[in-house]
Amino acid sequence: MKVRSSIFASFILILEVVGVALFLRGFFPVPLKSSLSSKSKLSDLPAEPLAGSSPNNSRLPQPLFKRVVIMLVDALREDFVFGPNGRRYMPYTRHLVERGSSHSFVAKARPPTVTMPRIKALTTGTIPGFIDVVMNLNSPALLEDNLIWQAKAAGKRMVFYGDDTWVRLFPKHFMEHDGTTSFFVSDYTEVDNNVTRHLDSTLKRDDWDILILHYLGLDHIGHISGPHSSLIQPKLLEMDDVLKKIHGALVSKEAEGSLPYLLVLCGDHGMSETGSHGGSSEPEVNTPLVLISPAFKRKVGMEKPEVVEQVDLTPTLALGLGLPISQNSVGRLIPGVLEETSLRDQLRFLHLNGQQLSCLLKDSTPGFEKEAGFEQFRVAEKAHGSWMKLFFEGNTSEVLTNMGRKVLKQYMEALASMSSALSKQLGKYDMYSMVAGTVFVFQLLLVLLLAMPEALSGEAAVDLPVLSALLSLPFYLLCLLLASVHVLVCTSAESSCYFCSLSWGLVFAAVAFSSAMFCILISMVTRRLPLGSLIHGKSPLRSSEWSLSELDVLLLAGTVGHTLSLAASSFVEEEHQIWYFLLNTLCLAVFQDVCRKYFREQSASRDEEELVLPSKDCHPSARPGPEVFPERWLALATPPFTLVCCRLLRSLNQTGVQWAHLPDVGHWLNSFEHRTLLSLLAAFCLLLIYFLVQRRCSWVSKVALALGLLGVYSYRAAVGNVGFPWQRSGRATSKGTVEARFVYVFILGILFTGTKDLLRSQIITADAKLKSKGLWEIYSGLVLLVSLLFRAHNLPVLCCCLLIQTLMAQFIWKRLHYDAAQTTIMHYWFGQAFFYFQGNSNNIATVDISVGFVGLESYVEAPAVFLTALSTYAGPLLWACHLVCYLSSERGRSPAAFGHGCYCLALLRSVPAAAYIVLVTALRYHLFIWSVFSPKLLYESMHLLLTAGVCLFFITMEQSPGSSQVHCVTVSRLRNLVPMLSHALCNTDT
Repeated sequence: MKVRSSIFASFILILEVVGVALFLRGFFPVPLKSSLSSKSKLSDLPAEPLAGSSPNNSRLPQPLFKRVVIMLVDALREDFVFGPNGRRYMPYTRHLVERGSSHSFVAKARPPTVTMPRIKALTTGTIPGFIDVVMNLNSPALLEDNLIWQAKAAGKRMVFYGDDTWVRLFPKHFMEHDGTTSFFVSDYTEVDNNVTRHLDSTLKRDDWDILILHYLGLDHIGHISGPHSSLIQPKLLEMDDVLKKIHGALVSKEAEGSLPYLLVLCGDHGMSETGSHGGSSEPEVNTPLVLISPAFKRKVGMEKPEVVEQVDLTPTLALGLGLPISQNSVGRLIPGVLEETSLRDQLRFLHLNGQQLSCLLKDSTPGFEKEAGFEQFRVAEKAHGSWMKLFFEGNTSEVLTNMGRKVLKQYMEALASMSSALSKQLGKYDMYSMVAGTVFVFQLLLVLLLAMPEALSGEAAVDLPVLSALLSLPFYLLCLLLASVHVLVCTSAESSCYFCSLSWGLVFAAVAFSSAMFCILISMVTRRLPLGSLIHGKSPLRSSEWSLSELDVLLLAGTVGHTLSLAASSFVEEEHQIWYFLLNTLCLAVFQDVCRKYFREQSASRDEEELVLPSKDCHPSARPGPEVFPERWLALATPPFTLVCCRLLRSLNQTGVQWAHLPDVGHWLNSFEHRTLLSLLAAFCLLLIYFLVQRRCSWVSKVALALGLLGVYSYRAAVGNVGFPWQRSGRATSKGTVEARFVYVFILGILFTGTKDLLRSQIITADAKLKSKGLWEIYSGLVLLVSLLFRAHNLPVLCCCLLIQTLMAQFIWKRLHYDAAQTTIMHYWFGQAFFYFQGNSNNIATVDISVGFVGLESYVEAPAVFLTALSTYAGPLLWACHLVCYLSSERGRSPAAFGHGCYCLALLRSVPAAAYIVLVTALRYHLFIWSVFSPKLLYESMHLLLTAGVCLFFITMEQSPGSSQVHCVTVSRLRNLVPMLSHALCNTDT
C-alpha cells in the first residue's frame, strides 16, 4: 500500500502521541496509599505501650487547640517574612516572629510547586505526583483520607474563603464558603478583597472551629511583574494588616481555662526570580510557616527558623485538634508545638505519629523490617512501655525524666527515618504501561527510519506492506502470544495496572496493532537487504544516491548529539546552551557555503557554479536569475548578522538553572525607570514587524495588521508595561480587556481572509499563487497574535525571528539551493533556539500563564490553555509555519518538497522523544527524576503533540504530484466538450 510521505509521517506521529500518553500514564506514579480502611478512625488508634502484664491504656491525649485559623498566602516566599526586607514588608508578622508566642519554620514544598498539589500535600500529608500539574487546571474532588474530612467527621465546623480549588477538592465540607478563581492572574485586588470582606463578621462569631483563608493576590502579582515589582510591598503590607486583624480578634476572645487558639501563616509554594512557580529552585520550594498561639513560649529575639517539610503540618494540625492522622501522610509531628505539654502527652503524640508511619511503611515497602526507621520505632516503643510502667508505679525521680527524654529522642529519630524513606518512594510505577508505551513508540520509530529512502525519494511515497503483514501467519501467532502475555501480567500483577483496566476491545486493538507493526518491520527489513531486494524485484540503493554534504553531516551530528545529551541532568537543565551552540555552528557552516558559492568558485562556469549545492527536490528548469552585485554581499552578511541577533537575544532572558538568577536585559527593561526606553523599543519592534510581514498580504490584511499592531501597543500601555507620550506616569493601570479584544477582531479578520483564499485554492482552483497568498496571510495573523501575547520586552525576539526568516529565505535557502530536508532541519533548529530565546526552559516555572487571560474577564479553560500553549511554543510554531509558507511559495520546487519536509519534521521529533522515554525509565530512581527529568518529559510530550498538528497541516497543504495535471486535463476536456454539445444541439433543432 503506497501512501504519501506527509500522510505516512503524520500517521506515525499521531500513533506516537498515543504511545507516549500510555507511557506517561504509567510513569507518573500513583501516590502511596494504605491498604487498610479508606479513612482513619479514632477507634483504630493504638493504645499506649506498657511493659509487663498490665493492660494497655487506650487513653487519647486532649486536643491542644480549640480554634485554628489558617492564613495561606499564595506564593509567599520565606524571604518575604524572614529575609532582610521582612521588617519592611510585614512588620507586625516580623514582630510576632521575634517577640511573640510563636514558632517559625522554613517549610520545604516538594515539586511540582503549583497550587493544587500543594493543597493536597497540606491536607493529606502526601507528596502528590507530578501529573497533578495537569490536574491543577480542573481539580476533582479529593477522595483519599485528609485533614478536612477528618475534621468534618469529628463535628468540627469549618469556614473557607479564597481560592475555589479548595471548594472543588472538598465539596460539601465547609458550612460556609466563598471561592474565587485562581487562574485569572490579571486581578490582584478584588481577588483578595473578596476574602477580607468576610473577616469582620466571621471573627465576631463563635459558630466555627476552623477558618481557612487563601489569598491569591501576591501570586498574581508575581505572574504579572515578578518578585521585585513595586506592587509586592503594598500587597505584603495588606497581608500583614489582615494577620494583625485576625490575631487581635483571637486575643480578644481568649478566655481563661479554655483551650488556646492557633494561628497559622503559611504559603503553598514560593516564587521564582521571574515571578512564576512549578519548579524546584530554592525561592520556589522555601515557604514560611509561622505558628502563633499563647500555648507557646514568648520569644526574646530573632532566631534562625528551623527547616521542616511542608507535609509535617498535616500530622501537627491533626493531633493538635484531637483528630487521627491521615493514613497516607508521610509527615512527622513538629516537636516545638508540644513544648508546653506533659512528657507523657509528648510521648503519646509521637507514638501515634510513629504507629501511623510504620503502618504505611509496611503496606508500601516489601522489606520494611530492614528499614532503619522501622527498627528504631520498635526500640523506642519498647522503651516507651518501660517508661510507662515506671510512671504508673509512681516513680518521680530524675531517672524517669531522663529516660523520658531519651525515649523522646528515639521517637524523633525514628519518625525522621520513616518519613524520609516514605518520601523517597513517592509512588509505584506502572511498569507494564510504561513498557507497552515504549514498545509502541519504538516500533513506530523503526518503521519511520526504515522508510527513509522511499520517503525522501523523488516520488515522496512509502510502500507499506500492510496487507501482506495482516494475512501472514506470524501476525496471528504474535496476536496470540501478546494476548497471553497480557493475561499473564494482569492476573499476576501485585498492583493495579492502567493497561490491564482497559476494555478487551481496546486491548485487542493494541495487540493487533503491535503485531502488525512487528510484521511490517520484518518485511521492510528484508526488503532493505540485498537478498530481499532481489526477491522483491527492486535494486538496492546505491551509495551515490545518498552521498552526504558537509552541511548534511553537521545537521545529522548535531541532531544525534542533542539526543545523547538528554541523558545528563545538567544538560537537560541547560539545554538552551546546546541549541545556542548548534545554531552558531550552523551559521558558520552556512557562511562557508556562501563564500564557496560567490568567491572561491568565481572562475568556474555558470553551470558549474549552479551545481555547487545540488537540490534534491528542485526542477531542472529552476535556475536563479542574473546575479545582482549587492546580492552576494547581502548573502555574505546574513550568517554574521544572524549570529549577532542570537547573541543579543541570549542576553535578553536568562534561562536554565545555573545562571537564571543573574540579571538580564529583560529585567533591566521592565524596571520602572527604564519604561520610556521600553516604550520606544516596543514601538520600533511593532513597526519593524509590520514592514516585514505586510509584503505578502492583501491591502485589506495590511490595514488590519497595522490597526492590530497599534492595538497591541495600546494593550501594553493599558496594563502599564509601556506608555504613550501624553500619558501621566501615575496613571492607574487596567486589565486591557477592551484593547486586547480590539486586536482579536483584526486577528480573526486576517485569519478569515487567509483561510478563504486557501480553501479557494484547494477546492475551487488549483492556483499555487492563491494558495501561497492564503498561507502568508494566515502566517501574518499568527504573528499578530503572538505579538499580542508576548511581553513588551520580548518583542525583539519576534522581530529577530521575522528578520532572520526573511534574510535566510531570500539570500540563503533560495540562492544556495538547499533541498527541503536541509531547510526543514534548519527551521527546526532555529525554532528550538527561539523557544529558549523567549525565556523558556525545561522548568515548569517558566511557563507564563498570565498570557492565557489576555482579553478575558474571567477564567475560561479552553482559550486559556490554547493561548498559554501558543505563547510558550511560539518560537517552534512560527518557524514550522514559515517552513510551510516557504515551501509553498517556491515555484521551482517539486511537489515532493512538502512530503520531504513533513517526514523530516516527524523524524526530528520522534528520535528525541523515543530516546527520552527510555532514559527516564532507566533513571526513574535518579535523585533529580522529579525536579529535572519529569518536567522535560512533559515538554517533550507537548512538543510531540504540536508537531503532529503541524504535520496534519502539511497534509492539507500538499498537492499530489498529478493533481495539477488532472486539473488542466479536466479543464481542456470541458473546453472541448462545449463545441461538441453546441453542434449536437444544432443537429437536433434541424
